[in-house]
Parts: sequence; structure tokens; C-alpha cells
Amino acid sequence: MIEHRYPELFPTAPMPSGKELVNALDFTRIPKVLLHEHLDGGLRPQTILELAKSHRYTGLPTEDAGELAAWFHRGAQRGNLPEYLEGFAHTIGVMQERDALERVAFEFIEDMHRDGVIYAEVRFAPVFHTGHGLSQDEVVEAVLEGLDRGGRQYGVKWGLILCAMRDRTDSLEAAELAIRWRDKGVVGFDLAGGEAGHPPKKHMAAFEAIRRANFHITIHAGEAFGLESIWQAIQWCGAHRLGHGTRLRNDIEVQPDGSLKLGPLAQFVLDRRIPIEMCLLSNVHTGATPSLEEHPFPLFHRAGFRACLNTDDRLMSDTSMTKEFETATTTFGLDLVDLEKITMNAMKSAFAPHHERVEVIHKRLLPSYATLFAELTERAFAENLRKSSQG
Repeated sequence: MIEHRYPELFPTAPMPSGKELVNALDFTRIPKVLLHEHLDGGLRPQTILELAKSHRYTGLPTEDAGELAAWFHRGAQRGNLPEYLEGFAHTIGVMQERDALERVAFEFIEDMHRDGVIYAEVRFAPVFHTGHGLSQDEVVEAVLEGLDRGGRQYGVKWGLILCAMRDRTDSLEAAELAIRWRDKGVVGFDLAGGEAGHPPKKHMAAFEAIRRANFHITIHAGEAFGLESIWQAIQWCGAHRLGHGTRLRNDIEVQPDGSLKLGPLAQFVLDRRIPIEMCLLSNVHTGATPSLEEHPFPLFHRAGFRACLNTDDRLMSDTSMTKEFETATTTFGLDLVDLEKITMNAMKSAFAPHHERVEVIHKRLLPSYATLFAELTERAFAENLRKSSQG
């Protein structure tokens, strides 16, 4: 149990942490901010089946939604990134038509609303969705239409990030595509795909174009490769955020007294407040970390890094922001103060304009967390009174 963050107002009100907090609070009510989710990694199984039928896609392993979900989950949990990515052949396979792209984007926003997410950034590689004749601009336009329709209907604010792929040679075209759509909902540029053998510095032309346009960069780095990948992402490519970044743990030494000794790269990331987009369950499934208990997130959080929690691929990893928050809370003993800090880290790090970030923080996040703190405080006082009356 920990004391309330306002001890002068609530001097005797202990607040729950860890499993106590999960039992005390409906986690879907906690306002959340999501920065790292792949559009083609979060489809609803039923949607995949319906799109496959309407667009004559015949590659699915089953026609039962429950069995299909289980198939994706099993396939993703093999402990390495290449096998984790195999399921994307099917999700991408049913996202080749304009109506399919618009629907998937709309349902993403709908899912965010149900999950308590008030701001979300989602990413994908348009080049993979041109198999039925759409241009990349038409692909982006369809996704933006779905996101916009969902945002207007549910009040979820959003941004779209366009991805280039490490193993391709058209990253400059992807960067130029992102810049073309920056005033209509595209908020940034990402480099994704397997890290080994595909260093980010091979895509310097793309990153130079993004930087010349004063645009935003996030790069998958330190998920399946070591510190060199993170260093290149920052120092060569100018990354403003790091996707996953789990291998930064290799530059942090825990001393015998429990204090932390940071190497030069970790210290730079900490000092410059470079955000780290962490995805707990996905990182276990891809082998980025051996287990949840060994995940570096609590170490980064304790050291003061600007780390936030994300889903990565909701379908493949069978997760949601609620599940990621619950997992972090029960595994690492977090309390509501920690969850608020994580959420603030994310919103401060969003690629939305500054005035929009400030508005979300002051008009939505702070009031919502204040309400939750008040409810837990009232419950704690009631429990104390009950115990004292029985004593």
C-alpha cells in the first residue's frame, strides 16, 4: 500500500497498488494514450472473415472467428520476430480494397473508444496494400477516411504514421508519401521490419527528407537487435522516439546497492527525454525479452526514462491497452500514480501539435485521473472506517 499523492488532503488514505488496484478499479475506465500499434496487426477476426469472403481471399486457415483468433495468437507466440510477422500475410491479404481499409481504420478507432483510449497513433506500410490496383495515395486516403469517421463518431483523437520497411529500397518514396499527407492526418514516419542485417543508416535519404520537412520520426530499434540499432536510429537518423527499445537495458548496470549505472547511450536517451514505446506482451512473443518478469520496463520507469506502454499488434498478441495496463500493474506492482505518469509520458511524446497535447492533458487526462483518485480515496476511507468500527 502507498500513500495518496496528496497527503496534505488525505493524510490517512492508503491507495491500492498491484493486484489490489486491479481488483479495486475497472481498468477500461482509466484514460489511456497509445503511440505504437500496427493497423494490420489489430483486425477483428470476424472482420477478417467477412473481408475475405467479400473480396475472395482464400488463404485463411479456418472460417471460424474463434479458431482464427486462436490461430493468430499461437502463431505469434513462438519467441522470435520473423515467425511473429508471418500472420500479417493474411491481415494484409484482406486489406487490398478501399472499403476494407476504411473499415479496418474505423474499427480501430471504435476499439480504442471501448478500451478507454482517448488519443491513439496507428501505423502501417501503404506499399503492402496496392495489390489490387490502388495507388499508395489512395491507400492512405482510405485509411484516413476511416480514422476520421471513427474519430468524429467516438471523440477519439488520432494520428497516422506511415512505415517504410528495412528490407526494401523504396524508403524515400515512403517518406515523401508521409510528407504529402502530413496536413491531413499523417503525423510521422517510421522504419519497421526485421532489424538484423538491415541497419537504419541504409535509409538516410528518407530520414533526411523527413528532417528537411520538419517532420516526426519514430524508428523500430532495439527490439530484435542490440545497442547499435538504437544508436544508429538516434544519431544517424534523428529518431524522436524509439519503437520498443528493449535492448537499451544492455547499457544499464544494476549496482549491488540497487542503484543504476547508465552507459553513455542510455544516459543520452534519459537526458534528452527520448520516448520509448514499450509493448509488454508483444516483446515476450517476439523474443525481445525472455519473460514479463525480465522485461526492462520497470527498470526504465524507475530510472525516469520517458517510457510508455503500447499494444503493438492487438490481434497477434491477444492484447489491448487495458490488458497491458493490468499486466504491468500486477507484474510490477504499479499504482495509479504510476499509470498516470506513464499516460502523461505518452501524451507528452505524441506527434500531435503542442496545443492539442496540452488540451488532451488538461481537459481529459488530469480530470479523469482526479476522479479515479477521489473514488479510490473515498473507498479507502470507507474501508478504514469499517475496520475501525469492527475493532
